[in-house]
Amino acid sequence: MDLKESLNKKSFVVTSEIQPPIETDVKELLNNIERIRGRLDGVTVPEVELEGIVTDTIGTCKVLKDNKFDPILQTSCREKNRLDIQSHLLNASDKGVKNILAFTADYRITGDSLQEMMFFHVDSSKLFSVVDNLKEGQNVAGKEVEKRAEFFVGSGIDAAAGKNIPDLALKEMEEMVKLGTGYFLTTPVFDLDEFHKFMKRVQPFGIPVVAEVILVRTAGMAHFINSHIKRGLVPGNIIQKLAKAPEKERASIEIFTDIIKGLKDICQGVHLIPIGFEDKIPKFLDAAKL
Repeated sequence: MDLKESLNKKSFVVTSEIQPPIETDVKELLNNIERIRGRLDGVTVPEVELEGIVTDTIGTCKVLKDNKFDPILQTSCREKNRLDIQSHLLNASDKGVKNILAFTADYRITGDSLQEMMFFHVDSSKLFSVVDNLKEGQNVAGKEVEKRAEFFVGSGIDAAAGKNIPDLALKEMEEMVKLGTGYFLTTPVFDLDEFHKFMKRVQPFGIPVVAEVILVRTAGMAHFINSHIKRGLVPGNIIQKLAKAPEKERASIEIFTDIIKGLKDICQGVHLIPIGFEDKIPKFLDAAKL
């Protein structure tokens, strides 16, 4: 069963991000994902650039596909024109990739300004226009391509505002639904009460929502997330628990299981962000009974 089928048939799906290897040796990657075979509905591979080193995201997706996993190519439309996106998607299709997860480059989907909102709409229309053309067997110039390419597209959304979602953000989500998004993936969730309020606001869209969860291992890592990803994203009570815990891994697993327990009654799935903790994912899944 692929991701699209899982979202249609299962009450709660589980996906995870994995980092594409910087070098060509994929042995460690294969060892890690083999431990979670049969427990994930999809594996996301993000575009990663470290000090000018660009990892082979599509190549990693092909490795996953060859090993009977359902890969999800995470990509950004920012700084890509339609020809760039078309080339990227055709390459992915040739490697057997059918799932696309679209974010803006700075990981923000909703903007506080009109300029940000308009820029996001341009990004959405670019991606979905290319997807629609390829589905019909045409390129962006209207010429026939060798074979049609069909994708299942997920869209990133910002869930941090809880019930106080700006009207502009709701309009963006409505536009994504019209364009054909298959599911929404939220920004990281820690506050279940606020997330529940958020879900009440977006429920009328009728689109599956998958919540992102970071496997926070230490207080230092939590502080790093708050400093470099989003201020205040990891709540103080979680940081304190990790700082005081004599066994950091056990505390991390407890935090994770508490979040998952709450999410099961709120949304349709969870997306794990292990941040280098891929080999420990089975422990977290076991504890959360996933």
